[in-house]
Formats: sequence, C-alpha cells, structure tokens
Amino acid sequence: MDNITGLLKSLKKTPQLLRVNLRTNLFLLKYFGKFKIKKINNDYILHSHLPPINSPAYTKFVDQHLIKNISGPSHAQIGLTNACPQKCSYCYNKIRSGEAMDNDTIINCINELGKMGVTWLGLTGGEPLLNKNIVEIIDQTDKDIAIKLFTTGCTLTRQKALDMKKAGLTYVSVSLDSSREEDHDHARGYKNAFKEALRGIEIFLNAGLHTSVSTVLTKEMMNQERMLEFLEFLENLGVHEAWLSEVKPSSEYFWHKEFVISRDETDFLIKLQDQYNKKDGMTINYLGHFEHGSHFGCNAGIKMLYIDAFGEVSPCVFAPITFGNVRDMPIPAIFEAMTKHFQPDRECFMNKNYPIIKKHYRNISPIPAEDALAILEEVRHTGIPDFNRIQGGKS
Repeated sequence: MDNITGLLKSLKKTPQLLRVNLRTNLFLLKYFGKFKIKKINNDYILHSHLPPINSPAYTKFVDQHLIKNISGPSHAQIGLTNACPQKCSYCYNKIRSGEAMDNDTIINCINELGKMGVTWLGLTGGEPLLNKNIVEIIDQTDKDIAIKLFTTGCTLTRQKALDMKKAGLTYVSVSLDSSREEDHDHARGYKNAFKEALRGIEIFLNAGLHTSVSTVLTKEMMNQERMLEFLEFLENLGVHEAWLSEVKPSSEYFWHKEFVISRDETDFLIKLQDQYNKKDGMTINYLGHFEHGSHFGCNAGIKMLYIDAFGEVSPCVFAPITFGNVRDMPIPAIFEAMTKHFQPDRECFMNKNYPIIKKHYRNISPIPAEDALAILEEVRHTGIPDFNRIQGGKS
C-alpha cells in the first residue's frame, strides 16, 4: 500500500503526532521511508518491533515516549515458561533456573509494565505455548500494549491460534533458521522442528494474524547467495516479515570472537534489508538495523527490559544478568536501580561487552546483581544513537 495512506491513518488516530518536535518527526519519516507500510486486517504495520501505527499502543507510544519523554520502558519481554521441547545451542534462556512464576504473578507483572509505559510486549520462553494460560494472559493485557508471540510452533492448534487472536494478539513470530530442513532440525536439536514451524506458519496465516519468521543467523548464512535463497523461500511461504538477528553471545559457549558478528557482517545485513524493502512483498526487519547507531541504538536497561520465567529482571533477553526478582521487589524499583547504570548506545550491549561478562561469570545464570554492578563498572559506551541525540532524554 501507499505509505502516505498509512501515515495519514496514523495521524488521524494519533493527532498528537503534530505535537512531537519537528526534528523527531523528520527522523521518523526518514526511518519509516525504509519500509513499506502494510495493512493487515485493520492494522497499519511498519514492522513487528513497533505497534501498528494506527493502534492505541502507538498512540500511547507517541504520548509517553515522544511527547512526555518519560523515563520508563517502551518495550519489554516476559517469559511465560522456561520449558521447551527444542534444544537450541544458542538459546539465551537454557541455563536460567528457579521457581516459575504463576499465572497471577505474570499478569500482575504485565499490568505493572503497562503502567510504567510499555507499549510493546514480547511473550517468550522456553516455548510460551506450553503455558496453558496463554490465552488468558493475552486477554488480560491492556489493549494499549501491542503483543508479539515468539514461538517454535510446537503444540499449536488452529483453535489456539484463533483464540489468541480474539484475545488480542497483535503479532506472531515463528522460529525458522533455514530453508533446509536438516539444517534447521540440527540447529534446534529437535526432529521435525522444521515441519512444525511450517505448520505453525500456515495456521497463523490462516487465522489472519500478522505472521513473521524469527531467524537466528549463523556465520554460514551471512552471504548474498544463502540469504537470497532463504528470503525467496520465506516469500513463497507467504509470511509478512522476516525478523532477523545474529547469534548473540548470551551463553558461555558463544563468548568467543569467532561467534560474534563483525561490523562488515552487520553492514551487509543492513544494506540487504534496505535494498530488499524497496520492493513490495515481505518486509525484512533485522534487529541490528533497528538498533543501529544511525537509528534507535541499543536501549537495553533503558527502554527495554526482560522478565524471565522465574521473575528475574534483566536489561534485555540477551543479557544474562539480573537486578532483582519480582517476588522480592516491585518492578519499578528494580528498573530504577538498573537504569542508573545504562544509557542508549550505538552498539549492542552484548555484542560489545561479552568479554567483561565472561570475566565475571561464576557459573550462575543469570549473573546476580552484585556481580552485574561490577561488570557495568567496566562497560564502555560508544556514543549516543541518532534518535536520542534528536529526541533528548537520557544520554
């Protein structure tokens, strides 16, 4: 569709956009111009890392984070369970442990996050579909929060997809790391992971949900031939978006330079996205593009936080450190203690600082707050992202 139509729909729904400072609006217009706005049902969608731009969640985002410029988070993720049938080597959660949060605790956490300013919420795990209360959790979430489900597709039924959509699910992202069945199954440590992912994609698309594929890119995938082969495969599946991220150094095995994405590889993926998104069809949404210093940067611990399935609060899903547990402290108090030690950065916190985390790791995950503070004493920042320079706020 024409981007102008989508932007006009957004302005009609959120006229307070006119109160956002001119430089910020020009920045956003330039960023929006790198995507084709899509109309899915009644939603106008840039990509799935932002709320639909004609939604109550986007109105809240504009009001609280662009106009009032509050200090609270705009984005959060929460683990609904740590259980998962798949055994991915690069899983950021697999060595976390503890007593799982019950349903009331999860819902109370989400309500608290909404009060703090969250407008986009990722439901993750483990495999979140294994939480039998997932439909109730979605239904109980305030309607000014866009909800994105990250799933392998395991255990999905057609009725469950329809129930989640009716309850208010905005986006879904199904894990799929390769167009080659044997490669995906091997990476996931689970026979038939590929078949279950394709089945899940079909079910979600038929349910009328905005459906993306969530892909963890290995070094072997980061070349023009393999990427174009993979993207053509995804186009043929009919998904709306390819949500891409490199393997993150979130666990001990990957705390080595040869596993961490290089600047050249990041630049390759950003260029690929910008070229690909000029055409109609599937959107590419590479996390490193959104978090690039010329865009919004890394906002771990400032505009993003993560609550794992055991209630531990981290600056993001990829950072294996905690600043407290929701059973022991209110989330706003934990966030306030955490955010003092973070600032927006032009590079991913984990990609840059994993050697410091490796140095302080004592076989406890997540790393406890006292050790996390020692880590943060050694962290060095690479500069303020362009968005923060323009918008102001914490720097």
